[in-house]
Amino acid sequence: MKALSSFLTAMIILLAAAGIFGYYFYGTPSIELNITKNSTTSTFPPLTIGGNNGLQQTSIVNLNVPAVDNQGNGLVTTLRVESRPGSGRTLVDINGILFFVDTQNSIQTARTVATNYTHATLSNIDLIYSIQTNASVVEGPSAGAALTISTIAALEGKQLTHDVMITGTINPDGTIGPVGGIAAKANASKDVGATLFLVPARQGSQTTYKSVQKCEQIGVITYCTTEYKAVKIDVSKDLGIDVREVSSIKDALPYFGLS
Repeated sequence: MKALSSFLTAMIILLAAAGIFGYYFYGTPSIELNITKNSTTSTFPPLTIGGNNGLQQTSIVNLNVPAVDNQGNGLVTTLRVESRPGSGRTLVDINGILFFVDTQNSIQTARTVATNYTHATLSNIDLIYSIQTNASVVEGPSAGAALTISTIAALEGKQLTHDVMITGTINPDGTIGPVGGIAAKANASKDVGATLFLVPARQGSQTTYKSVQKCEQIGVITYCTTEYKAVKIDVSKDLGIDVREVSSIKDALPYFGLS
């Protein structure tokens, strides 16, 4: 009887764990995850030409996206968005990075904003998102603007200007929100040959605080105090890359050759 009780308890724990795991990865039904490791080839089925929405062939868009790793270092990731005739699915193929729920949310918002902008009917289109990077962890929100722009280009069958990079979150109304690590991302963008770096409004300059220690000798005792002095950095001037502020996706599109 004791053995049976232990077996039933173990089964209940396993079922509960399976339910939590399934909710984490499939809590949003419209995104199907296809996570691969150590692979550079697509795991998706071959393209079937067709569809009554006017899309007759696949469209693949690649865009370099600046990011910051978990140690604060700037790096560049490669984002690929592919549209193909299908059944309205959104697929995510992420190689070698930790998938965050906020990445999924950014993809959902990017898909919605791109659909509203292009007036595309996605019931017969599959959208496939791939991110390739050497970093172990990449967060999703700061790539929201890049995800949206790439989705628009894929739906319109167009390519993007590759010497322009962008950082910023995406809001449901198409506005671009603030992010961190602007200076590190600007440096990383410049290092890979970008000539223009787009940032959210009011983030073209950064304010940091430098500690300044002041000491005063009073008799035989030295008294020291620490003050923090604000230092404003003009990202464009100080880092040597053209930096421009954009408030919305509509503002950013012309820089990438879209209208």
